[in-house]
Amino acid sequence: MRYLPTGAQMKQGDQKTITEMGMPSMVLMERAALSVVEMMESEQLDLKKVLVVCGSGNNGGDGFAVARLLHLKGYAVDVWFVGKESSMTEETRLQKQIAVHYGVPVKERVGEDCYTVIVDAIFGIGLSRQVSGTYYNVIENLNQMDAIKVAVDIPSGLSADTGDVLGIAFAADFTVTFAFQKIGMLFGMARKLVGKLVTASIGIEPSVYDGRGDVCYTYDRTDLKNLLPARDPDAHKGNYGKVLLIVGSPGMAGAAYFSAKAAYLTGAGLVQIYTAKENQSNLQQLLPEAIITTYERYEEEKLKELLEWADVVGIGSGLSMSETAQHLLSTTVRCAKKPCMIDADGLNILSKDRALFEKLTPDCILTPHMKEMAGLCGHSVKELKEERFRYFQEFLGSIPSVCVMKDARTLVGRDGRPVYVNTSGNQSMAKGGAGDVLGGMITGLLAQKIEPYEAGTLGVFLHGLAGDAAQKKKGSYSVLASDILDGIAEVLTAESTEMILREKC
Repeated sequence: MRYLPTGAQMKQGDQKTITEMGMPSMVLMERAALSVVEMMESEQLDLKKVLVVCGSGNNGGDGFAVARLLHLKGYAVDVWFVGKESSMTEETRLQKQIAVHYGVPVKERVGEDCYTVIVDAIFGIGLSRQVSGTYYNVIENLNQMDAIKVAVDIPSGLSADTGDVLGIAFAADFTVTFAFQKIGMLFGMARKLVGKLVTASIGIEPSVYDGRGDVCYTYDRTDLKNLLPARDPDAHKGNYGKVLLIVGSPGMAGAAYFSAKAAYLTGAGLVQIYTAKENQSNLQQLLPEAIITTYERYEEEKLKELLEWADVVGIGSGLSMSETAQHLLSTTVRCAKKPCMIDADGLNILSKDRALFEKLTPDCILTPHMKEMAGLCGHSVKELKEERFRYFQEFLGSIPSVCVMKDARTLVGRDGRPVYVNTSGNQSMAKGGAGDVLGGMITGLLAQKIEPYEAGTLGVFLHGLAGDAAQKKKGSYSVLASDILDGIAEVLTAESTEMILREKC
């Protein structure tokens, strides 16, 4: 697990390390500078002529230290100080004095010199105002220079909280960020402007955020072995749950197939599809492992019997907005006393029936994409993208359920729990059917007695890993939902093999 702090949270982590661990701030600064130099050397950048551009804050102090370390290694380096002497922090003032004492040239302006590498240390993670005036001109000038560009901690002009460009931002080829990737680096223009991102350990431990529910987090591939549910060698299919999927209106057999197969591939023991009669023949051929039960009209007692049979329910994929679909969702939400995943058309029906919305329980998981989320929470997609965390948290406060807000960076949350930000997956997954696969995966995990919040975070993470496996085989253009299904098996096969090898050792 990796924490993803905001700029303010990162500063709190710095301060806690300094005050409680006794780590001097100058030592943290030295380690930060050393990590930047190490990255440049390991990437074999052309350090024949380096320009380090420093501001007045501690980011500038990091820059002065970088310049000194490069100078002591024999590289030609200039510092361009673009800040104000009167605004310099104590650490930055000291770093500048040390650099000058070691003979590092510090300039107030840059002429026609040609530099091979430019190091940006103007603004750090605390920037919250729009860049304007001289600073705007400086960054604009740097972006136009023909050199490899390296950002210290974060490209100057980017918000560490949102990834927004605050007027103008340094366009980095490489960014060395310290201790933790900042949450804003995952969103907006930041994903393009940070370039290749290196996260350097400088002595600030993850424990500085332990117990805090306000700091976002994500998973890495190494976490997967601890997240997957155990598989008992003496188990039978009943141990892994009976899934009821109420999916697929006439002509939408694909949605039913993708969600049902995903539930099976993720480990569910038995899957029953309740779908429109027109889909029966196709589904029996596509997925003979599934039980296929059909309807031609709404039959309340039949549905209640199925809900009683199931351990978990998934509803909505390809369901349509018909009167029958509305009855199916209403009865499911009101009568199912089991964990329930609601997706796609189920969410659209829910957004138009506030009385039904009030019947949601803590065992429910909602999985809206941004347009569906707009219908649920009453904000436009544009507003959601601009202030996604604010509106996401507000929505979580209005429901007892788990919400999986799907986007290029999916958020998973429940009121009172930290927000999970997914970092697996890629652009090749932007295809029809991918959301049906995710819904089936989450439902399959619920069937294995994983709590809804954990099923949401693991389902999203595993779905992204499956998409990454698919992209590796098919590239960014040709991945289909069926390839993501294949990716599930590939990821879980690799993980199972590693677990077996660990057990034998």
